[in-house]
Amino acid sequence: MMIMRFGDSFFNMVVHMIYFESLNVQLKMKKMKTTALTIIVTGVCLFINSAPLFGQHAIKVNNFPDSLPNIKLKEKTPQKYLMTAEYFNKDIYGNLFGKIKVTGEYTRGLDSGYVCWNNVIIAQVNNPVESYGEGERQDYIENFRYIPSPDMLEESYFQEFNNDNVLSRNLIWDMRAIEEYAWNYCDSLQLNKTYVIQDTGGSFDMADIGTYAHTTVEVDLIGITMMNSKLCAVIEYRALDNKVELNTDMFKSKGSELYWGKTWVSLENKQIEYAQMYSYTVQEMEIQGLPDKMLAGTKREIKLERIK
Repeated sequence: MMIMRFGDSFFNMVVHMIYFESLNVQLKMKKMKTTALTIIVTGVCLFINSAPLFGQHAIKVNNFPDSLPNIKLKEKTPQKYLMTAEYFNKDIYGNLFGKIKVTGEYTRGLDSGYVCWNNVIIAQVNNPVESYGEGERQDYIENFRYIPSPDMLEESYFQEFNNDNVLSRNLIWDMRAIEEYAWNYCDSLQLNKTYVIQDTGGSFDMADIGTYAHTTVEVDLIGITMMNSKLCAVIEYRALDNKVELNTDMFKSKGSELYWGKTWVSLENKQIEYAQMYSYTVQEMEIQGLPDKMLAGTKREIKLERIK
């Protein structure tokens, strides 16, 4: 209300100033041509018409929904995404000693609900200041097709995978997590109200290479915005107290992880338009060929971009 009163008084002051200035113009400029006076009056009218905007709200924000509309996922044509995951390996003091980049093209909306991975490339450098270079193409995952389900944690899906290559499996599991948080809890979300997933299923096996255990996961509908020229809901999630243990032929590790992220979901067809995910893992590691255990932390940054 104070803004409106300030706007009204400002408007009245402007009108009085214009009125007296108009009188002065008429007394001093009696001999001016009619066209010149017309220009002055036109300018005054334009200013008067625009002045009330100072005391009014230009945008109404009371039409945003408090919950997500009941829409179904529509996939009339395949959608293609590029996922980029970067791993930054550090000692416990935060000093970077190596980094890895994993990229892959993910296509969903194929016949019978199948999805597919192509052009998966892993690039690794031990010197943090070096560029990644071209990286190494992972042929065993080329055209890897499956129907997304919780069964993707079973070893039978990864018989052609190198047992030591956790990074390729992470690509698949991270995509599964992004889709789960984007779609599985829509009917429970309220704007700016945290939804807590209490039943996380406890500890579960990760395709015979280790175990993972959630405690509590939180999901929020934090707003509505535009992404890729589409109106989208922004869904945020976080799991800040998780236990992870890995056991492969090359190394063993045990530690904890926290992760969080945001996903932009179209309110038109429920398709994912963009996603971000971050994680940080602290582990005690035993690496084959090294005499001593080591403590290390890994920061991970994931970006999912639509390319079709």
